[in-house]
Amino acid sequence: MDPKTQRMLRRIGWVVLFLGVLVIYISAVEQKGGSAVKDIIVNIEPLPDGNSLLADADVRGAIERAFDKPLEGQSLSDIDIERLEQVLEAEPFILDAEAYVTAGNHIVIDINPREPILRVIDNNGYNYYLDRDGIQMPLSDHFTAKVLVATGSLPTYNETFLERKRNRLKDAFLLAQLILSDPFLAPLSEQIYFDSRGKITLVPKIGSDRIEFGSFEDARSKLRRIKIFYKEVLPYTGWRTYDEISVAYDDQVVGRK
Repeated sequence: MDPKTQRMLRRIGWVVLFLGVLVIYISAVEQKGGSAVKDIIVNIEPLPDGNSLLADADVRGAIERAFDKPLEGQSLSDIDIERLEQVLEAEPFILDAEAYVTAGNHIVIDINPREPILRVIDNNGYNYYLDRDGIQMPLSDHFTAKVLVATGSLPTYNETFLERKRNRLKDAFLLAQLILSDPFLAPLSEQIYFDSRGKITLVPKIGSDRIEFGSFEDARSKLRRIKIFYKEVLPYTGWRTYDEISVAYDDQVVGRK
């Protein structure tokens, strides 16, 4: 057999081998698609404190509402994994959902929840959370998140509130972010209150009964002064010496008994 014929036969052999593998793969995919879903496995990432605002039943309920029936027992070929993820990510407690099918015909769903950083209780009777992106979240039936609380004269939530030039809810959210970014101030802070003029009062967990903050302007400077006062003054005068602390005025910290 001449070399040219040998090369041609080798090429034909590779083509036949490739087609054989392709047929086996397509057959396996078709067989897999015709298989039924055995069950749904839901993995919910807990919040940093180890708790969760979301339960397994909430995820399964959202799926059944969207697909009109449980996915268990349905053919895998009828399940749109991308749509399943989109349905779950539309839920207010869910930031991200990743779904995939295992070799045993289980659908695994990994849930990354939204993390609330601020609870809003305004004078209009609204009560909800804001997550780290400023997205509104309802209260949970399973757990009450121990986060900063904003109260008082606040506007009704609007999805574009962070884009507004002047907005008290925006001020509350940004102030909460600043407080939570400071490892010293975060555990000391409990409440952000807005009066009818938009002036802010902070309610600490320990120390004085309240901190007069004034407007949101120069918030970083005011928080820095509060931190210095707590670190360098109160340890010597006593944590309950002052009923009120004020940082509403430029470059000052005023303690009132």
